[in-house]
Amino acid sequence: MALQATGSVLGDPKTYKISPQIKRYTLMDLGFVKTKNGNFQLERSLDPNSPFTQANKLKVTFKADLSGFQMGVTTANGLKAINIFKTDKTADNVEQYHFIIDNMIERQVLEEA
Repeated sequence: MALQATGSVLGDPKTYKISPQIKRYTLMDLGFVKTKNGNFQLERSLDPNSPFTQANKLKVTFKADLSGFQMGVTTANGLKAINIFKTDKTADNVEQYHFIIDNMIERQVLEEA
């Protein structure tokens, strides 16, 4: 998947875009790590009880120049994209997903498109 100016996760009706006020230090503050090629990547567990358990993950990657990003929810091993919005069993994951996204919106990293 290519890094683009807008993005969403599988099943989420909302689309997000990069905020014009985004800063590199804000990404680092939120837990993003710099990859070998200079991109910024965040992997967060969507388990609301413990961030250390094997649970579905939110993955967000920003280009090094902050011009594009991609996001997705994957299985615990990170190999398969999943839709956490289609079943009530993953309601806790959806709540944690919204918490993380709302925090990024509040910190001016993302905004709704």
